[in-house]
Amino acid sequence: MKVINLHQEENELIQLAVESNRQAQQKIYTQFSPKMLSVCRQYIKDIHQAEDIMITAFMKVFTNLKNFQHKGSFEGWIRRIMVNECISFIRVQKKVKYIEDEDYFEESFNNIESQFSIDDIQSLIDSLPDGYKMVFNLYAIEGFKHQEIANMLGINEGTSKSQLSHARKMLQGQINTLKNYDNGTE
Repeated sequence: MKVINLHQEENELIQLAVESNRQAQQKIYTQFSPKMLSVCRQYIKDIHQAEDIMITAFMKVFTNLKNFQHKGSFEGWIRRIMVNECISFIRVQKKVKYIEDEDYFEESFNNIESQFSIDDIQSLIDSLPDGYKMVFNLYAIEGFKHQEIANMLGINEGTSKSQLSHARKMLQGQINTLKNYDNGTE
């Protein structure tokens, strides 16, 4: 039995794509596009715009593939390009307003119970103001630290923490409302 090294296969696929092999590029796109559309959808409410941004980001992936240094995961590298493209799109739209609020407090945030569907959860996140939503996604979903978020968005670290705190508070209120509605108490 022959053992195939999956990491080596990925490296070979990347190298072929760097050399403009369309089949290799298609394979990369096919493999990662479902996850990356989900990433874009976390930031962009309209599915069609999210798909357009994903396609634009994949063009950047293929253009910059020669710069991938094989340090860390390839999927993580692609994901970062997707997130940056979403942030750039939102910036161009000039929809995001950050409230400078140094008087925030960190509160515990209970995990959303499994009684809610993914669509319900995404709908709750979509209803957040754009600044809250972006910081919430970068922190809670992508796992960035507040300093990294501040650098990415051109805000100070306190503003990032404040936006997250407000987002959590708003989400918790929406979850409580849904729970009460589901339990017939509202």
